Amino acid sequence: MTTTLTRPADGDGSVQVHQEPGTKIEEGALVIAVYGKGGIGKSTTSSNLSAAFSKLGKRVLQIGCDPKHDSTFTLTHKMVPTVIDILEEVDFHSEELRPEDFMFTGYNGVKCVESGGPPAGTGCGGYVTGQTVKLLKEHHLLEDTDVVIFDVLGDVVCGGFAAPLQHANYCLIVTANDFDSIFAMNRIVQAIQAKAKNYKVRLGGVIANRSVGTDQIDKFNARTGLRTMAHFQDVDAIRRSRLKKCTIFEMDENEEGVKAVQEEYIRLANNMIHNVEPLEAVSLKDREIFDLLGFD
Repeated sequence: MTTTLTRPADGDGSVQVHQEPGTKIEEGALVIAVYGKGGIGKSTTSSNLSAAFSKLGKRVLQIGCDPKHDSTFTLTHKMVPTVIDILEEVDFHSEELRPEDFMFTGYNGVKCVESGGPPAGTGCGGYVTGQTVKLLKEHHLLEDTDVVIFDVLGDVVCGGFAAPLQHANYCLIVTANDFDSIFAMNRIVQAIQAKAKNYKVRLGGVIANRSVGTDQIDKFNARTGLRTMAHFQDVDAIRRSRLKKCTIFEMDENEEGVKAVQEEYIRLANNMIHNVEPLEAVSLKDREIFDLLGFD
């Protein structure tokens, strides 16, 4: 894969990693990119959403796009090797690899891939994501997939880690009901606005996470044109499921809060299949967010 840096029309002065035709995911699959502030619970949310799609009979692939490669361990119950690790072992001769070398089957048949990333301070995460998609296509692993979920590193929206937006139909933003999370969400909305000029990606909505209320999220949504697609309160069973290295669907339904969380994930998955509408949200200036949020 040849990566070229150019100045495209997706943001004044921006320098982006552009998608090669050979790395494009074919039409037909529902492709979702999950973003949000670092530590907000994107991997837990992505894995539980993947499990929910599988419960609806969908063939699901989750791609972790973080050097920590911890996106899928609640699905696979282990830390799996990354695409970059495996490619390094064969001196980047991808033709020597078999699908089982880099793709692993998790809970309820969900396929799991960890793209990994370059060492800190080197390389480009977008290049790694592109290499991962290219490898999946070379082995025809995207042809029998109904849903692809990209779980993306933190709230980084540089040209590299915005690369999953080039493949996605929709972006879901995970946020808490606090200033820092919503501030990060606004930056992600800005990135979607830029990418939507040249790619098919659109905002799908907001997932409120670890929050009893949503009053601040509601304020932001009303001003920007976003909507909340799901709301998960700070339920201890979600925290414990991660410690048990499993999805919420593997927890005892009789435990407090488990059934309600499971039902909310199923509702979210159903809505993403049948009821989602692309949003034309408009980001705010930093000062506008500062003035909007909080209490008088």
